Amino acid sequence: MRFAIREGGRTVGAGTISEILE
Repeated sequence: MRFAIREGGRTVGAGTISEILE
C-alpha cells in the first residue's frame, strides 16, 4: 500500500491509487 499521491493538484487515496496502478 502506497501513500496518497497528488493528481491534477488534488490528493487521492489508496482506493484511487489502485485504479491508477491498474
